[in-house]
Amino acid sequence: MTIQLRQICLVAEKLAPVIDDLTSILGIKSCYVDPGVGAFGLENNLMPIGKNFLEVVAPTQANTAGGRYLERRGGDGGYMVITQIDTLSEHQRLRQRALDTGVRVAHESTRDGWELCQLHPRDMVAAFLELEWDAHEEFEGHWNPVGGLGWEDKVCQDTTIDFTGVELQSDNPLQLAHHWATVTDLPVHMENQLPSINFNNVTLRFVEAIDGRGAGLGGLDIKIKNKHAILEEAKKRNCFISDDQVDICGTRWYLQED
Repeated sequence: MTIQLRQICLVAEKLAPVIDDLTSILGIKSCYVDPGVGAFGLENNLMPIGKNFLEVVAPTQANTAGGRYLERRGGDGGYMVITQIDTLSEHQRLRQRALDTGVRVAHESTRDGWELCQLHPRDMVAAFLELEWDAHEEFEGHWNPVGGLGWEDKVCQDTTIDFTGVELQSDNPLQLAHHWATVTDLPVHMENQLPSINFNNVTLRFVEAIDGRGAGLGGLDIKIKNKHAILEEAKKRNCFISDDQVDICGTRWYLQED
């Protein structure tokens, strides 16, 4: 079994200014807008980070799941950890494993060559965990949430190269780590004295929630090529935290030089 982090989704009160900050600071480009999210009272924009993706959604009407999440966490922030599973049989096994663990399915969809299963954020505590299988079974190619193909020419790695980690926070990080490990059928290990789980391409790191926002997807690790450009633009946009961290869309971005 292989689990690839293929996409991170953030939620924002207003879409346009967040997309402007992300593209300007991280040096990435928009590649796709999915009109289908309108059915959930949302609008979105997707950007490739390497061969993986960053999505931002924002409510367009009252009383949406995204809007309630914004209220619960006190503003913009992390929303979904979206994974690609290598085979259909493994996708179905993990789906059943989640159900057997008592995790509810918040939404699922079956289409020709595509299986999507969103696990409920209350049951996963810190974020939606989405399990997807794509019949092309390509971790660096075809991806249905961005329309399949056609995004490749929007990849720009001059400044930001790729995701390397996800930081999930709660009052009990070790307990949360073991819960995510049970659902994903992966072991917990200690890395820099923090409970962690390794996906194929990133490490999930579980930390104590000390920012007053409760459990959630609090931070992302990214491999970068041009720290100076990121920090200078972050300072202009009041997103600078330190020489190793910026804050965009209520999310801590930890900068790891290549």
